[in-house]
Amino acid sequence: MPAGIIINSLAIALGGILGTLFGDKLTDEFKQNLNMIFGLCSIGMGISSLINMVYMPAVIFAVVIGTSLGLLTKFGQNIERGASFASHIFNNKNRSLAEKEFLISLVTVVVLFCASGTGIYGSLDSGMTGDASILISKSILDFFTAAIFACSLGYVVSAIAIPQFIIFFILFLLAKFILPLTTPDMISDFKACGGFLMIATGFRILGLKLFPTADMIPAMIIVMPISWTWANIILPIL
Repeated sequence: MPAGIIINSLAIALGGILGTLFGDKLTDEFKQNLNMIFGLCSIGMGISSLINMVYMPAVIFAVVIGTSLGLLTKFGQNIERGASFASHIFNNKNRSLAEKEFLISLVTVVVLFCASGTGIYGSLDSGMTGDASILISKSILDFFTAAIFACSLGYVVSAIAIPQFIIFFILFLLAKFILPLTTPDMISDFKACGGFLMIATGFRILGLKLFPTADMIPAMIIVMPISWTWANIILPIL
């Protein structure tokens, strides 16, 4: 039973609902300061994931090639269109953000909840070992993050729990087929790649730099094959 995935999705849904209902009772200063803390936590989690990187050239190559693929295929724009469609379904007339700022924030939250290395690996690990501790730990941060973002984005934040659950549940089911094909080094490089996304997401949350985080998602798909290729084909030649 995917208990960790269910808990994580419920945390996002509940956080989004509470943030929408009671967000107007929080001062703008409180929300801005707490939002900065979330950005800092995202960067910290990203840096922590980078520490165990094994093959740096492979991870860098995956990030560059994956992001290039995302930009060429307009991966981020497609996610933005989906986010825009969802925002009209869960329209919040009281939101104070301009449309462009709203979409930027929404895409940031989608990437943070659905494409973090922690969440993806946590789903695979849960499916393979039954240990949900990674996802449960992630749920704590996601609950408060969802609540704060929902203060300005509205109920659409809760709706992100739906695609997140679908993605993580599919990974949960595929775990027994995927993990046996991997090595500890490949997993470490996979987490490191997710760390780059977490750091980029943290910068977006803080408003320091709008990295194309959605377009970076394809890097998560290709990083393990590239890590294996580097270790077994390129390094022996070098």
